[in-house]
Amino acid sequence: MVNFNRRRMLLWAATAATLPGLCAVAPAHAEDTVKIGLIVPMTGGQASTGKQIDNAIKLYMQQNGDTVAGKKVEIILKDDAAMPDNTKRLAQELIVNDKVSIIAGFGVTPAALAAAPLATQAKIPEVVMAAGTSIITERSPYIVRTSFTLAQSSTIIGDWAAKNGIKKVATLTSDYAPGNDALTFFKQHFTAGGGEIVEEVKVPLANPDFAPFLQRMKDSKPDAMFVFVPAGQGGNFMKQYAERGLDKSGIRVIGPGDVMDDDLLNNMGDAALGVVTAHIYSAAHPSQKNKDFVAAYKKAFGNRPGFMAVGGYDGIHLIYEALKKTSGDSNGDKLVAAMKGMKWESPRGPISIDPDTRDIVQNVYIRKVEKVDGELYNVEFATFEAVKDSGKTKK
Repeated sequence: MVNFNRRRMLLWAATAATLPGLCAVAPAHAEDTVKIGLIVPMTGGQASTGKQIDNAIKLYMQQNGDTVAGKKVEIILKDDAAMPDNTKRLAQELIVNDKVSIIAGFGVTPAALAAAPLATQAKIPEVVMAAGTSIITERSPYIVRTSFTLAQSSTIIGDWAAKNGIKKVATLTSDYAPGNDALTFFKQHFTAGGGEIVEEVKVPLANPDFAPFLQRMKDSKPDAMFVFVPAGQGGNFMKQYAERGLDKSGIRVIGPGDVMDDDLLNNMGDAALGVVTAHIYSAAHPSQKNKDFVAAYKKAFGNRPGFMAVGGYDGIHLIYEALKKTSGDSNGDKLVAAMKGMKWESPRGPISIDPDTRDIVQNVYIRKVEKVDGELYNVEFATFEAVKDSGKTKK
């Protein structure tokens, strides 16, 4: 009996292990519905990321309808709370049980990486709308990214700081892969330009208390602090920055734009004025496309969109346009092939998908927080066009 039960368990395990691959043989492309599994954090510290992406997808579908190339598009939303174990389980359930043709979202890098082997095994696209570490697209040939990489913005703010009178910098970065990317690429460019790193601090990703780290920053007497915290944590950081008196100390804040996320910026108060960041999107971007996008988003959801919203808006646009190119065929290989090299005008500016890396190519803007009509905005004052991910171009 024991041997028989053991054989049954082994047979069940072997069958379960092949399920994602099996479902890829006949996903929903023969049906009238294309199902998209949207896995984002709707609760926890990165909840604002998930809400922005979900809102932006809803807005895009309101504007463009829920059918494309004769197929109805169905979004199945799952909250992973930015926990990679949850992401993996939810991705597997979506692929095996719900028979989705695409998985999308991924608020943080560990979540995107957790789903990568499943996308490969099931042969379905994984559209990364948020996570920003360079290596992500290298983990599966089915990953395509519409967000950004930390290298894109961190290299540019490093060069800018070195050329604009900033000699000494203390760094404060979240202790996970994107924070490490931001730190590495900033340091390379800032020190190459003659700058000096006088203090280096890494803070926990989950529920960080910045206060003790900020005191170390203050004590090191830098010209500026280079800060990377993920979307959603910038408001708490700036609150503690002001409470510690750093806004009165003459120590400037610089960094990639995550810390000055548009959906939180207005609540940061005047301590945020003058903060200079390099980033891929500002709600103040002056194009008509963006003005229309911001107005529609505000009308629908009552607040302004941030860069995570744009990642979601462009992500669902990419899926729609790929389905048009395949005439509604949701075969994963055909969809990824359709996505490679695609170009369009986004609310953030012109963007494209690099056909070699499946990563996004986009403008990076240097911005300064200013008050416009009584509200705080990241006002762009310099543009670097068609920036690729230097984490890949230097390999």
